[in-house]
Amino acid sequence: MRIGLIGAGAVASFHITAASVLDGIELTAVCDIDEQAARRATVGTGVAVFTDHRRMLQAGLVDAVIVNTPHSLHLPIAEDAAAASVHVLVEKPMATSVADCDRLIAACRASGVALTVGHIQHFLPEKRAAARVIASGELGRVRMIRDNRSTDYRPGTRSAWFFSPEIAGGGALINIGGHCLDRSLWLGGGRAVEMLADTASRFGSPVETDGSMQLLLDNGVGVTISVISDPATRSDSMTIVCERGVIEVDPRRGTTVHVDGRTRTVHESGPDDIQDAFTAQLADFAAVVGGAAPTVPLAHARHVVELVLAAYRSAETGTAVSFAAAEALA
Repeated sequence: MRIGLIGAGAVASFHITAASVLDGIELTAVCDIDEQAARRATVGTGVAVFTDHRRMLQAGLVDAVIVNTPHSLHLPIAEDAAAASVHVLVEKPMATSVADCDRLIAACRASGVALTVGHIQHFLPEKRAAARVIASGELGRVRMIRDNRSTDYRPGTRSAWFFSPEIAGGGALINIGGHCLDRSLWLGGGRAVEMLADTASRFGSPVETDGSMQLLLDNGVGVTISVISDPATRSDSMTIVCERGVIEVDPRRGTTVHVDGRTRTVHESGPDDIQDAFTAQLADFAAVVGGAAPTVPLAHARHVVELVLAAYRSAETGTAVSFAAAEALA
């Protein structure tokens, strides 16, 4: 399978390395509107470089693409790929509205091409270790989840498009909070039925820099998510409270299980964990192209977008938003 990468941004190197180590997959093209960025990403690879994704699709060099662009461009680029009968792996968030998620799914189905969404949390070794413990039943059912993430949304700390509501679809919640929603829904084992959220826009930012979300899942699990910009102490941690113990997950430290005063480690984090996750994600995409079911269902990726939009409405009105109401926010 010949892969084209559209967007040579921050995680491009992980996608490129993944393509280089998987049998049956070859990176044949990289596209970015900044030609120098594309050439930097492809140094030593000898792959074709494009500045227009349509020209790349017309060149007949790719069977599938990875869409790694600003959020609002996911839909039009994926539609172009589907029209060219090219399979699509689109980075999260799937799109910036539920309507656009539906259009993306419909376009790929109509063209008979595979579609997956790059929710990398499902492939990170420390999250997978937590999922195995939950699935074993050792700790009983999940009761509640606390998810804390730090980030940096000070203007100038990241590309300008992140601060455009039209291009990014929002700020810290649609970007970093999307990861938290993804993993909390997955490990919590349900879909949200209620959302209460709050946001703050600091540093003169036109998008939110901080946010909190409280969710109730349809299985009774309560989820609390906090995304804080530029704190003195950086964090990326989940605490999963089960009936008979607590799982703690941190990509810097690994995954631990604590039961009745005793702790054991079920995953020790290593330097290759992030790359291993991107490699596993690309392997999953290849399997979906071959007819397998995706690790991350499209309905799950769509639900993450629904919930981000519900969070924005809740923060605006100061009231909780039900899942049924969230669908109307598209």
